[in-house]
Amino acid sequence: MNKKTLRRVEPYIWIAPSVILMAVFILVPICSVFQIAMNDVSKAGKLRGFNNFANFSKVLKSPTFALVLKNTIVWTIAVVVISTVLGFLLALVLNNKFRGRKIARAIVVFPWATTLVIQASAWNFIINTDYGTLNTLLMKLRLISAPVNWTPNAGAYFAWEIACGIFVTIPFVTFCVLSGLQSIDTSYYEAATVDGATYFQKLFSITLPLVKSSLTVATVLNIIYVFNSFPIIWTMTKGDPASRTDTLVTYLYKLAFYNSKQGEAAAVSVIGFLILLICASTYMIYTLRKGDDDL
Repeated sequence: MNKKTLRRVEPYIWIAPSVILMAVFILVPICSVFQIAMNDVSKAGKLRGFNNFANFSKVLKSPTFALVLKNTIVWTIAVVVISTVLGFLLALVLNNKFRGRKIARAIVVFPWATTLVIQASAWNFIINTDYGTLNTLLMKLRLISAPVNWTPNAGAYFAWEIACGIFVTIPFVTFCVLSGLQSIDTSYYEAATVDGATYFQKLFSITLPLVKSSLTVATVLNIIYVFNSFPIIWTMTKGDPASRTDTLVTYLYKLAFYNSKQGEAAAVSVIGFLILLICASTYMIYTLRKGDDDL
């Protein structure tokens, strides 16, 4: 092999280990899930042969699946949208110079650094009717005279799970946007100030366009992360009562390990994968095209 050929091949040699690892730990499991979803599976997990997409038919005809899918969509949209807005605003604040900025940044990153199981358990403790810290605090402040039941129904509990999801997701968005803000050359703002631009004019004409790539990455990763989030829902409610707080990931877990329906669980997993693939691809294509049009 001559030097010219070696130079062409060298980059592929360097990335080969990563490609092999991705194939082994990502592509192989994905193919395995697709195989299980399209086969009749025994309770022991043995494949009995192709079943003509019967698993998908059973899942799609189930009224529980429709409820779970709705919960997943509400959960994902609410957490991603609200955490993105709040994270962006918080990043704008933390990008300014003020006393104690390093401490403030450390405090903001704390919820993200803590495991989701601990976060969800803490939220369960906070909203508990009998001994929760929220009721205790409000009673000490004399804002309420008796303990309040903060989770009277499944809808209320689901709302608290969304609040927990937003709380633990904000730090990730904040620091993604903050990294983009710190890469902006201050000369843009100085020139805009000389031209008499207001704060909001600089925000929409300079800041937002230049942090768009950071926001795009944060949003796409958040959609995937939140859509597949298991610990918060499972720790706080396990999807109860009657799957009213289930999302796709907790629902497929129950199908696989509680009801021994591995085929249907794999079908739910494939459906979730396809939904994520379509949503993430659509969002990225739309964002990139819009960015090209702006240029």
